[in-house]
Amino acid sequence: MGDDELDLGPDRTLLLVDDDEPFLRRLAKAMEKRGFEVETAGSVVAGRAIATARPPAYAVVDLRLEDGNGLDVVEVLREKRADARVVVLTGYGAIATAVAAVKIGATDYLSKPADANDITNALLATGANLPPPPDNPMSADRVRWEHIQRVYELCDRNVSETARRLNMHRRTLQRILAKRSPQ
Repeated sequence: MGDDELDLGPDRTLLLVDDDEPFLRRLAKAMEKRGFEVETAGSVVAGRAIATARPPAYAVVDLRLEDGNGLDVVEVLREKRADARVVVLTGYGAIATAVAAVKIGATDYLSKPADANDITNALLATGANLPPPPDNPMSADRVRWEHIQRVYELCDRNVSETARRLNMHRRTLQRILAKRSPQ
């Protein structure tokens, strides 16, 4: 085993589920270079089909897919292969979603943009051996903005209801929503 090669164990199968086609292709290439045998899916339906027919040892599943919720794929994976290591990706850092993902069997949870190194570390981390902190974590402003966006979506984009739940003045919330997301 060379220095570059990771100890993936005898089964190197990896399922990647994401509807962002360019991201999916880049990640698949990067993970193949790391020694994984990659299979990709661009939807919940395709992800569930692969998880049912050929349950992989590893999986990286995006939470928000065009045809539904990536947690549906995670559930099938858990039924078919209890020992699979599953990392859930999401475009917004939502704590409630992270809890839901871990409850149904995800090994870890990463916010996008996550790179192949972050994902590999999360897939291979065991027990108390937590992966190192990300090189480029979201700023506190970004986390706050993501949280506000999430509550806004959960309130069906109702500004008054969102402001009430966040205990924030409605005009302040409108100004925040009008701005672009911080980095």
